[in-house]
Order: sequence, then structure tokens, then C-alpha cells
Amino acid sequence: MARRYDSRTTIFSPEGRLYQVEYAMEAISHAGTCLGILAKDGILLAAERRNTNKLLDGAIFSEKIYKLNEDMVCSVAGITSDANVLTNELRVIAQRYQYNYGEAMPCEQLVSYLCDIKQAYTQYGGKRPFGVSILYMGWDKHYGYQLYQSDPSGNYGGWKATCIGNNSGAAVSMLKQELKEDEEITLRQAQDLAIKVLSKTLDMTKLTSEKIEMATLTRQNEKTIIKILENKDVDGLIEKYEKLEAEAEAAKKAAAAAAAGQAPK
Repeated sequence: MARRYDSRTTIFSPEGRLYQVEYAMEAISHAGTCLGILAKDGILLAAERRNTNKLLDGAIFSEKIYKLNEDMVCSVAGITSDANVLTNELRVIAQRYQYNYGEAMPCEQLVSYLCDIKQAYTQYGGKRPFGVSILYMGWDKHYGYQLYQSDPSGNYGGWKATCIGNNSGAAVSMLKQELKEDEEITLRQAQDLAIKVLSKTLDMTKLTSEKIEMATLTRQNEKTIIKILENKDVDGLIEKYEKLEAEAEAAKKAAAAAAAGQAPK
């Protein structure tokens, strides 16, 4: 049945579905994982780096994290060529607003503007939806720190923590368990939580800094500071997590041995 309705972006199926949009979402579900966490003193983005070829130019230090303006950064999951087009459009929109009004564009307004463009590509013939979802982190004077997610349909929303890409469902479930309602965590705690979630959800035997890139956004002296974590910093977070996991496992085994020794024979 789907074959009769999925050849055109603008044709609804009898169930009211746009199959091309669903196919775009499916493409994103197989892409590298991207994770965002909102903290009280900043925001964190973490992304899985799948292309780890040593012959790549070292000057290109970030594969999936893009700076949009002085106050916003985004991370992408999906088709990289589509992501390049959208991030360039985001930069143009932000700079045009800066030029016209003399101040940075509010975060949600920038996200909403791009989502209008993404939605148009699900409505007009001769186009296909962009096969990419985007996580945005930013700061503005209206709402402070903000974390948004948008998908190929043009939908977007604000989040305390979320994940896109491969195994995103499992990652979101873990975030729900780890983050209590109305709980505010620090950026340092967010970094530790991101490593924990990625270590349990990524399809790799061992987490390394070569396969993960992380960025933070904070405010100091009324200026937004955007920082891409170096490999040594990411390695330090991974070592800290592995040490805590080893200690917890040892304590668990000791408790099990003690319980077995006390059991009646």
C-alpha cells in the first residue's frame, strides 16, 4: 500500500501520513548519536564521531558540531551534506538579523525560522525533506540557556535533555531515569552523565575520545564562551567514569559474597 503514496513528498496516504518524511526520520535513526543536556550553569552537546580516518586534515577539529553565531552552536544527525546546507542557512539568517537590528537573534526565533524552511520542503512538489535532525544550544537575554531539537518535518521543541540519532530511544530512557523532575544539575555533572549514557548506548566496545566530540556553552563576564573539549579532557571524563564503574562493580561483588557467606547452609 505504501508504494502507491511514497513516490511524492506531497501525497498523503489514506492514514494521513507523509511517507517521505517518515523515511527521512528513519535515515536519522541510523546516523551517529547526538546528545544535549541543559545545566544551570551552561549547556553540553556530545556527538558520536563515526569518521575517524587518520588521514583526515587535523585542522577540521569538529565533524558534527557547528558554531552558528556568538551565542549558538548546533549538532546534527543525518545526511551531512543536508546538514551543511542548513547550518550555512542558519548562519546567514543570524547574521542578517544582527546586521538589521544590531543585536544577536533570539535562539527560538532562529530555530523557528529554519523550521519554516524545513516544513516547506514537505509541502511543495519537486523537493524532498532534509534528512537531518538538529540539536541547538544557545543563550539569549530573554530566556538564558536554551536547548532545542528540530526534525525534518519542521517540528521543534525545547528540552532539558534529549538525544537524536542511533539508539536515541535508549539514551532518552536513561536520561529520564538519571534526571529527576525539577532537578538542576551543574555542567560538570552533565559531562559525567553524557559519558555514562553514551558508554551504554553507542555500538562500540570501548569509549574513546577519537569517537566522541563534546562542546560546552557558558557565560562569563557577560560574554558567551563556546568551547570544544580537547581529546585529553574527554579521555579524563571517560577514565573517571570507568573508575567509578569498576568501584561499583567491586562493591557489588563484595556485597554478593558477604550475602552468600551469611546464607544458612
